[in-house]
Amino acid sequence: MCHRLDDVMKLCCALSANQQIQTTVKGSGKGAAAGGLAFAGGLVGGPLGITVGGAVGGFLGCWLTSGQFKPLPQIIMALSPQQQQKLHGRLLAVLGDIQWTDLAQLTALVMGNATLKQQLTATHLGYISKELQAQVHYVD
Repeated sequence: MCHRLDDVMKLCCALSANQQIQTTVKGSGKGAAAGGLAFAGGLVGGPLGITVGGAVGGFLGCWLTSGQFKPLPQIIMALSPQQQQKLHGRLLAVLGDIQWTDLAQLTALVMGNATLKQQLTATHLGYISKELQAQVHYVD
């Protein structure tokens, strides 16, 4: 049975969307502006300076990182063919000898097996974190 790459990539997207996972590849340090400006404001203006510095830093951090946090399915589908192939290989190692005929069957097999679902999620999150140096977080 041929394990189609697009089935496995779409499965990753389904797992990520189900858990509402987002990532950012670069620029998370810009979001730290709030802490830095709150500290600086505290040095200059005491408690009121902390409040003003924190508010200004928060707005600045939000503005600087605007649009950089993306849903993980969007990141997965934007991977280069080489990156998708590498991720595909790692996921096939987890899937082992599971056979499927289409995406719906593969998704049902994985979603019905909590251990397999957890292993696949950990594998693709590990790939995204290590290979792309992305920060992964869950949306509440």
